Formats: sequence, C-alpha cells, structure tokens
Amino acid sequence: MPPRRIAFLSEHASPVALLGGVDAGGQNVYVDEVSRGLARLGYEVDVFTRRDSVDAPPTVAWGAGVRIINLDAGPPVVLAKDLLWPLMPAFRDALLRFAAAEGVRYDLLHGNFWMSGWVACEIGERVGAPVVQIFHATGKTKQREQGAADTSPDARIAAELEVVRRADRLIAQCPAEERELVADYAAPPARIAMIPSAVDCHRYRPEDRQEARRRIGLPEAGSVVVYVGRMLPRKDIRNVVRAFGLLKQTLPAAAMPLLLVVGGDTAHPDPIVTPEIGELARLAASLGVGDWVRFTGRRQPDELRWYYAAGDVAVTTPWYEPFGLTPLEAMACGRPVVGSDVGGISFTVADGETGMLVPPRDPAALADRLRRLLANPDLCARMGVAARSRVLETFTWPVVAARTAALYETVLAESNFSNHGAQAGTLLVGAGDMQEERVS
Repeated sequence: MPPRRIAFLSEHASPVALLGGVDAGGQNVYVDEVSRGLARLGYEVDVFTRRDSVDAPPTVAWGAGVRIINLDAGPPVVLAKDLLWPLMPAFRDALLRFAAAEGVRYDLLHGNFWMSGWVACEIGERVGAPVVQIFHATGKTKQREQGAADTSPDARIAAELEVVRRADRLIAQCPAEERELVADYAAPPARIAMIPSAVDCHRYRPEDRQEARRRIGLPEAGSVVVYVGRMLPRKDIRNVVRAFGLLKQTLPAAAMPLLLVVGGDTAHPDPIVTPEIGELARLAASLGVGDWVRFTGRRQPDELRWYYAAGDVAVTTPWYEPFGLTPLEAMACGRPVVGSDVGGISFTVADGETGMLVPPRDPAALADRLRRLLANPDLCARMGVAARSRVLETFTWPVVAARTAALYETVLAESNFSNHGAQAGTLLVGAGDMQEERVS
C-alpha cells in the first residue's frame, strides 16, 4: 500500500524561518518536528507555507519524506501574520494549482493556526478529504487577555468558529486549550484530541553548570536566573525585572543573582530593533538593578542548552501563553522552572515537583519563589532531575508524532474518503474549479 500523503498547512510559520522573531516561534518548531516525525513513521508530508521572499524556491526538500512548498499568495515579502487573512483565498487556490500540476493526492489536510485551518476546511470540503486542525492560539482567549493590544483581524473569531464546526478533529495542546475550545467555541469534546507539544531532548540536555558559564562568558560564582524567549510585552519580562527590584530590597548586593535575558531580533542586543530590550533596561535602571540584568540577544536553538545550563533557575511569567515551549526546554536541560500559572505552563510545570507556579503579574510572589529556590541548591537540583524525567516521560516529539499519526488513522478510518481505493480526496482539480473569492 502506498504511503499516506498529508498536506500540512502553515501559512506564516515555515520550518525554514529563523526562530525568535515576533512571528516565529513555537508553531515553526511544531511544524518542523511533527512533519519530520510523521515522515519517520512512513507518511509523506508536504508543508505548505506562503512565499515571503523572492529568493524562496517553490519547493524545498526538507528531509526524507518532507517537502516545503512555498506558495505564491500576495507579494513575496515578509508580512505580519495579522495582515495575511485577505490573502487566504489566493493561498487556497495556489495549493490547489500545485496539487493539480503535480498530480498529487492527499489523504488528509492538517491545518495550523486559524487561517490555514480555514484553507484546509475549504479544500477538504471541495475534494472530500478529512481535516485535522490545531490552532496554536485562539482568538477569543487572545482578545480576552490582550484587549486593545490584540491586532487580530475582525474576522478571526467568526473564522475560528467556522473551522471548529467544519474540521473532523481538533488538537488541543493542554487542558486549558481543551476547555477553551469547549466553552468558547462549543466544540464537541468527542472531536478534541489532547496532544501536548514537546521538546527535542537531545538538543536540550543537561550540561555542567560551570562549563556552561565558561562557554558563554559568565562568572562561575554566584546565582543566575535565566529567561529564554521572545521579547514581547505579553511575555512580561518586566514582571521578572520588578521581582529583581524586590529581591534587591532584601538581599545584600553580594547575594543578588544575575538575570540573564536571552532573546531578541538580532544576535546582539539592540534596543532599536527590539524595543522591549530598551524598555527592560530602563525599568531595571529605575529599580536599581541594572547591574544585575544582562541581555545576550538572540541565540540559535543549538546554542540554547548552554544558556539554560548556566542558570540555577529558569523563569517565564507571561500573562498570556497558549502553550509555551521554553519551559520544556529548560526542564529538558535539568533546570527547575518558575512559571506563570496560565495556559500550557500550568500543565507542563508540576508545581512543587519540577518548579513552582506563580500568579501572573505578581512580582512579589515571583521574588519569594526565586528567593526560596536560590537559597536551597539541593531543592533546585532535585527539581531539575524531576523536570528532565517529566519531559522524557511525557513531552518528546516522537510521542507527539505517534499520537498524531494515531489520530490521523482514526479520522481516516471514520471517513469514506481515504485515497487508498477511492477517488474522493484527490486534489486533482482544474483551474475552472476555482473561483475568485475575497475575505473580509
């Protein structure tokens, strides 16, 4: 029997993109890891993304069994994802033209994010192929948490409701997202599969703390608290700086930990290119902790384990986080995590076992937990070992790929549209089958 063919749609998040910018992050990692994992299980996966550079080739052989297809939809330039919604009919039609030209038949479409979900449902209904959808973040929650700062298109929530209604299965990455889908979108619980995201446990692994500090140029003595992630207001690194301001009120200067902030849009910290760095630096100076806050700029994934390993504790206290991969990265590196009790972090960090959970926007609570952990190195060490064990048991990409594959097979078994022995499900359509459409 020929291998199953999967169309993996991700309009703005390509595995090729460098991680760390505002519109690049966890979704890029998910698309990369899951597509490769599915290929190792025998599937053939085409990842469809929007061509955002004149230099991007139409097709990239990404690995055994995985191709990245750069579709022409709008100008070939980088655009913020919130500007892409009007381009989705063109994205849909470009995918259909590609399939027709290649003579490719897909057994199933897997949408990533709400816009690709809409495209997947459009195509799935046209050709009779089942659709699996993962949102990565939902519009109602974003609107609730970000308020006026939410720049999503007005049509987002209506489109998400439509995707929930039309998709065969929905993937939730954590219990909080599962509850959101049911409460906010009236998703039938039976059509939701919870499949948490994961971390590469070889790339992110424990290293000797002193060796790590030598490698990245930190003093070997003293305590270090490390933040790794994107430099966005919703990540609330300001909360961490405020907690350091409170620590300074109770600790002598010699006992103050260093806050290592890893992230940004350039390899060297640039407050012009990454304005949040400037905001954090000004806040640190105003609180008298500027000497204890160090910015590194962006680092590539293969370097990050040394930064996690250099720390005694990792910290991440966003007030909004759909899932969050960086806590898992820190845990895989054997470091306890102090994180906000929100979204996916509430699920990945086992409070009191692999780290500690604190309310968001509560620098006093954060300062208290940091003080307790840094004063007890044995507790940090035990939590770090437990953190690595929890990741190995629950949050690895081979497990995610296997569970996703099992979901596909369930959906295909329920469907009468499998391409093995049936003509339904083909994406072989002529140009006459496509109609121009605008979305608002």
